[in-house]
Amino acid sequence: MTRSDIAESLGALRTTVQDRYGEVARRVTDGQVGASCCAPTTGSSGCCGTTTERWDPITANLYDDAEAAGVPAEALLASLGCGNPTALANLKEGDVVLDLGSGGGIDVLLSARRVGPSGKAYGLDMTDDMLALANENKARAGATNVEFLRGHIEAIPLPSNTVDVIISNCVINLSGDKAAVLAEAFRVLKPGGRFAVSDVVVRGHVPEAIKRSMELWMGCVAGALEEQEFLGLLAAAGFVDASIEPTRVYKAEDAAAFLADTALDTPQFARDIDGKFMGAFVRATKPGACCADGYGD
Repeated sequence: MTRSDIAESLGALRTTVQDRYGEVARRVTDGQVGASCCAPTTGSSGCCGTTTERWDPITANLYDDAEAAGVPAEALLASLGCGNPTALANLKEGDVVLDLGSGGGIDVLLSARRVGPSGKAYGLDMTDDMLALANENKARAGATNVEFLRGHIEAIPLPSNTVDVIISNCVINLSGDKAAVLAEAFRVLKPGGRFAVSDVVVRGHVPEAIKRSMELWMGCVAGALEEQEFLGLLAAAGFVDASIEPTRVYKAEDAAAFLADTALDTPQFARDIDGKFMGAFVRATKPGACCADGYGD
């Protein structure tokens, strides 16, 4: 594949992601029921192609009642994550945090609360409708230490060595150039800075049909890295002390839920996916200043 072909493929993927996630933002802004990554309301194609309202095995039950009560309802409704990185990254007063693919802003707002007025929480997103919704949620929350940036996670619009912690919630798997994402994350982190993201990760062989399916890309599945490949890319980018901790393993019944109403062979794909995809917390550190590991509560 030529460089031109790669650029064209990446551009097509970005457009598809923007269209789908922009639709979610508009639905929330218009006051419709929140559309999760795999279970939007009837009449709308969602992030992984389903068209009816049902329980979503990827995005369900990620935030506890105290967290949900502390952010605008619109931020929670627009959440399309697969984990809760803010609960695991142990953010501290004064930290500068960057959320890659910040969507409606829920993880940015939760981070801003944890780092306090002496810290800063950035959100980076490429979708205008999501950025507009995020800024509305920032205003609703009265957050003064929050800034949302427009751009791509493969080219982060921040200077080098300026961020203490990078978080992300089921977004890196949607990128067509994950090596560039991790290289940029490494660049903007300060020495000793922490990479602490939630993502979908693969264990074992995945059929090529799943890897090729754009519907499953939108469901945070087909674009997921195999865990050893993820660790290898982190090392290649310069990170150390990398680890992957499963937080939720998806079974065949989960696969059936997010494949329903697609054109795919649901029973066969459900069997192929059973136990091979997991929501995971991915940790790594940029070498440099000596500090505590900073993970966990």
